[in-house]
Amino acid sequence: MYRRRLHGWVFLLAAAALTSAMGADTAPRPKENGLKIFMHWDMEGTSGLFTREHAWYWEEGVRREVADEGKELLIADVNSAVRAALEAGVEELIVCDTHHGGGNIRIDKMIKDPRVRYLERSVGIEDGKRRWMPGMDETVDGLMLMAHHAKPGTEGAFLPHAQTLTWADIKINGQSVGEIGIESCYAGHWNVPLILVQGDEAACREAGEQFPGVVTAAVKRADSPERCTGLDAESARRLTARRVAEAIEKLRKDARAFKPLRPALPMTVRIRMTTTEAAQAAAQKPGAERIDDHTVEARLERQCDVIKWITGTGLDMEMKKTP
Repeated sequence: MYRRRLHGWVFLLAAAALTSAMGADTAPRPKENGLKIFMHWDMEGTSGLFTREHAWYWEEGVRREVADEGKELLIADVNSAVRAALEAGVEELIVCDTHHGGGNIRIDKMIKDPRVRYLERSVGIEDGKRRWMPGMDETVDGLMLMAHHAKPGTEGAFLPHAQTLTWADIKINGQSVGEIGIESCYAGHWNVPLILVQGDEAACREAGEQFPGVVTAAVKRADSPERCTGLDAESARRLTARRVAEAIEKLRKDARAFKPLRPALPMTVRIRMTTTEAAQAAAQKPGAERIDDHTVEARLERQCDVIKWITGTGLDMEMKKTP
């Protein structure tokens, strides 16, 4: 039998809990040794990238030259933002390629600097263990979510979705989120705050509503879910560079200007699926509970386990078996 629907006041309390539980461990870290920034790159919000074919290059019928153009736009965006971060005085910069698991940037085309560490995949090996976002830990001062998009179902958004198109909505302690919220929650495990979001207007609006004080760079707007228009690529990169510098300066002047996302624990993550079949499959995951025909949830003891229960993505992931 499915769980009964909770009363409305419980949802309000749950939503408030998303941004509560900010204990003494969230005090800003000293900055005597310079800033360390984690720059997490998706692709849909890339400057000058205006079509689904550019971003979702694995789909059937995509032209090779269009897919290559999309990746070149991303590489140029990454280099521009990296240059801006270094010029703003960042001492350590981790650049993580996360779109479709990574593999979009080419190291031979990236800015070479000893202060920059490039992760060609969003999952890698660290300290002998397989994990998501290697290098994300308590030494990082700020998270930048670059080339990002809005959550599933967002009106007026370009390619809105979450980790998979089978997810219709994701709630953390009652608050609806997308990848911006999921990744910020993961970083919040180490008290790392979100300081910048770059993408379309809908993604930036979502970030501003959920993360007061976050700096945003809106470089495009949706004409439809699959097409958008906006600033030309060079103008968009100049805007983003200014916002990168602004976020870094704001963090340097007052670390309390940004708050890490640390939902109260135990943390409830509820996912509504697009199909009953997807919900049935998800309900088989350890710790998952079926709520109704389309919905599953889990109660978690760590922010970094926000999606590990359903996708396996997080810390201490299973090692891939070799043939």
